[in-house]
Amino acid sequence: MIKKNIIENLKTLFYALIIAIIIRSLFIQPFYIPSSSMEPTLLVGDRLFVTKYSYGYSKHSLPFSPSIFKNRIMFSEPQRGDVVVFKTPADNRTDYIKRLIGLPGDKIQFIDSNLYLNNVEILKSRISKSAKIYCGVNTIDVFSFKEKLPNGKTYTSVYSKDFPFQNSDVFIVPENHYFFLGDNRDCSKDSRFLTSVGYVHKENLVGKAQFIFFSSNKLIGNFFSFWKWNKSFRFNRFFKRII
Repeated sequence: MIKKNIIENLKTLFYALIIAIIIRSLFIQPFYIPSSSMEPTLLVGDRLFVTKYSYGYSKHSLPFSPSIFKNRIMFSEPQRGDVVVFKTPADNRTDYIKRLIGLPGDKIQFIDSNLYLNNVEILKSRISKSAKIYCGVNTIDVFSFKEKLPNGKTYTSVYSKDFPFQNSDVFIVPENHYFFLGDNRDCSKDSRFLTSVGYVHKENLVGKAQFIFFSSNKLIGNFFSFWKWNKSFRFNRFFKRII
């Protein structure tokens, strides 16, 4: 009788594991934000859901990226301004999350700290002259802007007040690749840095970030410090849609 119960429990765990893998691989997957590169859109401690089906599927849709098939299947083109999780080209293993700025064939350049797309400056309007955000464990003074892409997508970006990233070469996005930037422009390792991130192949896309389901500030407290929940939990970010 005991042996039978053990076998039935193992079967239940096995089926539950298979179902979890299918859901995680094909439909939706949770991710944790460990860095400040996407502030103020995403904060360290945000936990969000990413839809795996948004851009079709590749080997990176599956746990451990097994080489079961090549290229993407059921591919759907991502849109400018999407917040996307992808495997960094440096190792094809580490998950990054950034905003999609450049599509295949696009030309991107920074001139006097202004972002240009296909020789046209991206429209941005200042919404804050004084703000502080994190850059790692430090806080920096920034200007906040509302940027608008050619397809009408708008979002908030921040630039350090001393604008350290002034000018760049022209980035020409190769075929089947994409160009990503962090919203925290002067505190983000992204496609501007060709040796560490660079252009991201469409096969490396993991999914589209949709909404935050939980958020906490670990600098204030953790889950077990229940007396600090009212300060550490960012309740206003729960179930917040990502734009």
